[in-house]
Amino acid sequence: MSDLDTCLLRLNGRINWEKRLRKGAMRVDVAPMVDLMERLDNPHTKWRAVHVAGTKGKGSVARLIAGGLIAAGYSVGVYASPHVEHMCERIRIGSNWVSDGALARALNEVLDARDRAEKEGTDAGEATWFDLVTATGFLCFARAGVDWAVVEVGLGGRLDSTNVVHGELCVIPSIELEHTDILGSTKRLIAEEKAGILKLGSVLALGVPPDPTLGYEGDAGSAIVRKALELGIYWDTVPALGTFEQRNLALAGLGLDLLANRGFSILSGALLTSQVQAAARLPGRTEKCSYAGVTVVLDGAHVATSVQGVLDQCDLPGLPQVVLALGQDKDVVEILKALSGAVDRVYCTSVEGSLHRTAADLVREARGFGIRAQAHTQPLDALSAAAKEAQSGGWVLVIGSLHLVGAVRSQLHCSDPTAIYT
Repeated sequence: MSDLDTCLLRLNGRINWEKRLRKGAMRVDVAPMVDLMERLDNPHTKWRAVHVAGTKGKGSVARLIAGGLIAAGYSVGVYASPHVEHMCERIRIGSNWVSDGALARALNEVLDARDRAEKEGTDAGEATWFDLVTATGFLCFARAGVDWAVVEVGLGGRLDSTNVVHGELCVIPSIELEHTDILGSTKRLIAEEKAGILKLGSVLALGVPPDPTLGYEGDAGSAIVRKALELGIYWDTVPALGTFEQRNLALAGLGLDLLANRGFSILSGALLTSQVQAAARLPGRTEKCSYAGVTVVLDGAHVATSVQGVLDQCDLPGLPQVVLALGQDKDVVEILKALSGAVDRVYCTSVEGSLHRTAADLVREARGFGIRAQAHTQPLDALSAAAKEAQSGGWVLVIGSLHLVGAVRSQLHCSDPTAIYT
């Protein structure tokens, strides 16, 4: 057993909300992270931070901004979640993933700090799985001596483990109805939670323009701007036009321009060249691969607007064969509405070890919308059936869950770089 495997066994004994059905509030404050950071000599204060929250686009915008910072000559870390295939994907330094060895060393130190806190009865003794992984990423960045870290929020913002950082730039690409049992039942309430990342002295790049015509509960942009005004921080926005990819690029460019206005004159949205954009692509985010001679597009989209956006963005001939898995807390009705009439057939499946709907449940729901559907217990069986049908003309879309993407991606021919930082 490797050192990393040993650490992961210790880590997996902690509460992992990524793999639990999320009902009600998960925590009341970030005290466990604050205590943990202090025990590790506050690694999150050793670098400047960009903090990214939102529903769709967090990962892409984070990688674009990181690419711009790298192009300007800075050393940069990126903390992201969730991973698709390997834990190391959560922590990047430069353009490379952290190595197993570096991850194991940092994780072991974090776990030891948590164990000491538990014995002494302090807050860090209650640190969750995500707290510990987040602390590990921050420690890796401090040890690597990065100038900047671009930190992606896990869930929400105000009470997220990452919210110990002080983002000189905060970015919120989008707000949709998600995790409503935890974050609130309206876009306004969800926006207020995500706006909790804003701090005195931050600047804000906002991808959700205020729109009073949406009404008080629906106008997420105005809720975020109100928070910015309360703190007296400067904000700017981009119009909600074009594809997801175009809006993400515009927002990342705005963020770099805002940093330039703060005195980092070497920074500019013009740094986001086509080369930087290509390097910023993430596994499982509108990622084009191949399998059994057909084109396969992978995307973890799990809200209806994101699913619709992926369908609009994929310029491929014919209707897709769709491999679908959904968490129990996702809005299956709205997602199936987005798929209805836009796909040939849905191959419903589930992901072992995570709280997804059963394949049979998804089939029943899909047929209620007049969608041709069939159940496959195993994701790879669903992929094989979809690919076989697509061989006569068409393509395959794997969508609904990054856990699903992770379950099939290793069997595909994909081009994501796998270089390792040591």
